Amino acid sequence: MKILIIRHAEPDYEHDSLTEKGLREAQLLADRLEHAPIDHFYVSPYGRARMTAAPALARRGEEEHILPWLREFDVRVTLEDGTHKGIPWDYLPADWTRHPENFTIDHWLETPVSRSGDVKGRYEEAADGLDALLAKHGYRRDGYIYRAEKPNAETVALFCHFGLECVLLSRLLNLPLVPLLHGTCALPASVTTLVTEEREEGIASFRMLTFGDTSHLSSRGEEPSFHARFCERFTDDTRH
Repeated sequence: MKILIIRHAEPDYEHDSLTEKGLREAQLLADRLEHAPIDHFYVSPYGRARMTAAPALARRGEEEHILPWLREFDVRVTLEDGTHKGIPWDYLPADWTRHPENFTIDHWLETPVSRSGDVKGRYEEAADGLDALLAKHGYRRDGYIYRAEKPNAETVALFCHFGLECVLLSRLLNLPLVPLLHGTCALPASVTTLVTEEREEGIASFRMLTFGDTSHLSSRGEEPSFHARFCERFTDDTRH
């Protein structure tokens, strides 16, 4: 089985839509996906993800299948001293790295920041949604692996968001969420590819082949967007 996690194109967050650049990116993404061997398409309910998926779905004659749990992982958290309230990937490295629990799969939800918002509830909602979808397609979660009850070579495409992509990777790869949120960056209109490996009959695990691939943009002269990144140097005013 193969999973494609596709982040929405460059967003206009204020209107939950796409910028002009984002619309171009969505068309170039559709070029990539038009003849790709994809069996199932699932889409976040947010407008920017739906607008990203629309050109590819239209060209292939596919219907839009919305899954509510694919929406952005936009819970709000607060630092211990109350100085920051916002989404989990916006607080600073000096703050989240002070808690060793953030580096462990079994304890990252126990930090004061994780407990300050509905991080656990939202994470479990998305993880349970993913597991239910995979069970529908033949792979049932059992501890840290998946039982290959109906092993197959299907490809499933998920149009969603960066934060939610990190949740999916956390679940599929059994990694703590916080380092993924802060140590990776899937740029707009990027494609991440994972496949199952069934090295023992009936026992499947997932392996990531590519992360955040934007070759379909750069190969056509479209510079990948800076969205989701922060400034490379403190003296930059690009995005703090």
